[in-house]
Amino acid sequence: MTKKTTMMTALAAIALSAAAQSSNEFQQVASGIAGGVTHDFSLQEVFHKGGALMYPISALSILTLAFIIYFAWVLRGEQLIPARFVTGLQALLRERKLSEARAMCHTSTSAIASVMEPVIEYALRCGGKPDPALLREIAEGEGARQATLMQNQTMYLQDIGVISPMLGLLGTVWGMLKAFNAVSMDSVGARPLQLAGGVSLSLITTAGGIAVAIPAMFGYFFFRNRASRLVAELEIASAKLLLEISHQNKP
Repeated sequence: MTKKTTMMTALAAIALSAAAQSSNEFQQVASGIAGGVTHDFSLQEVFHKGGALMYPISALSILTLAFIIYFAWVLRGEQLIPARFVTGLQALLRERKLSEARAMCHTSTSAIASVMEPVIEYALRCGGKPDPALLREIAEGEGARQATLMQNQTMYLQDIGVISPMLGLLGTVWGMLKAFNAVSMDSVGARPLQLAGGVSLSLITTAGGIAVAIPAMFGYFFFRNRASRLVAELEIASAKLLLEISHQNKP
């Protein structure tokens, strides 16, 4: 009975000692985590902890901002279908001044000028009496090309919105590999705090990729809708100008 009591006492002491050690380790981890939460990381520290993948992610963020600024300037009605240009060209066509109208289109960089220049060129070759069906076909062909150019430009933002989360996912995999490698190299002495570097890398790159993808996709949807609206306005303006050329066949 005495030996049994002594054995149970020893086992209880060992259990209490293990529990105390586990409690101390848990307190160390908790204090480390709490310290990490309360610590405010600077942008430079976050960038450094994210590793090498933060460089391409940062480059994509700069490209996203550049494309948004560029599209905000280029995809405008006054840039593609300037009202003053349309009014002046319509007046020249009404007066049957095709040579002046062609020169006006040649000096303009707007989309409506690109659509109307080959149309007016064909009308001049026909001696001012073009075939209305062929006029419409020429305008539709060039208009489709201009519409494709406008809409395809916005695809760059969509590409960034797809690539940046994939880079973040690559950082997640790389960070987890580093974390598990730390465990495999030191399976006995490894502690949760030793895994913080790999986990931190995976979380930072994932957040960085998503942070770039959100404005990129938002910009893509916004400018895609604007491009569709501008294409419709281009068709309307082209139809009005074609009507002026068609009227030249009338006496």
